[in-house]
Amino acid sequence: MTTESFEGKVALVTGAAAGIGRASALAFARAGAKVIVADVDIAGGEETVAQLKNAGGDAAFVRTDVSRQKEVKALIKQAVMLYDRLDCAHNNAGIEGARARTAALAEEDWDRTIAINLKGVWLCMKFEIQQMAKQRCGAIVNTASVAGHVGLSRYAAYAASKHGVIGLTQSAALEYMKSGIRINAVSPGLIDTAMVERAIGDLGRAGLGGQLVESVRRQFVRFGLTAQQPAKRSGSPDEVAAAVLWLCSDGASYVNGHTLVVDGGFLAK
Repeated sequence: MTTESFEGKVALVTGAAAGIGRASALAFARAGAKVIVADVDIAGGEETVAQLKNAGGDAAFVRTDVSRQKEVKALIKQAVMLYDRLDCAHNNAGIEGARARTAALAEEDWDRTIAINLKGVWLCMKFEIQQMAKQRCGAIVNTASVAGHVGLSRYAAYAASKHGVIGLTQSAALEYMKSGIRINAVSPGLIDTAMVERAIGDLGRAGLGGQLVESVRRQFVRFGLTAQQPAKRSGSPDEVAAAVLWLCSDGASYVNGHTLVVDGGFLAK
């Protein structure tokens, strides 16, 4: 975890009710930042805020559906009302979407995945950038995925959305660097989160049932992700959070438009 202080800074984390988002929010709080926790999961979001406050942090929860412009606009407005500014944003909210072959994927499943994973990132950046441009400074990190670099069988909408996040990150970084805003992304690999466990469950229901979770996890190689990677283990949300904080820190002041892969060497194979 970065040792750099974020004292006096305000950070926003979407999808912060659990997993990588919660780890990121906790990391910002421990580094001294005031944190806005955003998610559609009210109970999970409030639990994250409770954990941040127990750790000595200053935090607030705002229930937000990132696929809805009105709610995202209100989120940024409330963040500024509460803390007067916005220095860092981790646009992390996302879903894995329905598991199906490309031609069998229902239109509504495609639309929902793209709306949350890609449109949601764009909407968050849209209003974050407007605020940061007024301040003439800010750092944004978007959550992509290793599936934004390679295909992921039976998760076409997810892969397409994450490829889109990387392109969106690069384009926005070029557009707003003169406004003092840096925009980067992280691409997690196989991380121990509820999303991964749901996907493992999907594989089990698809004919791999009756096996232990670790046995099912080893079958991920058939679908584009595998725990049989160079690191010989899955990653933790804290390891992704550490990358997010570094990208938001002054230590990464010359890093812009970059996607930092946190995958234990998976894409290097």
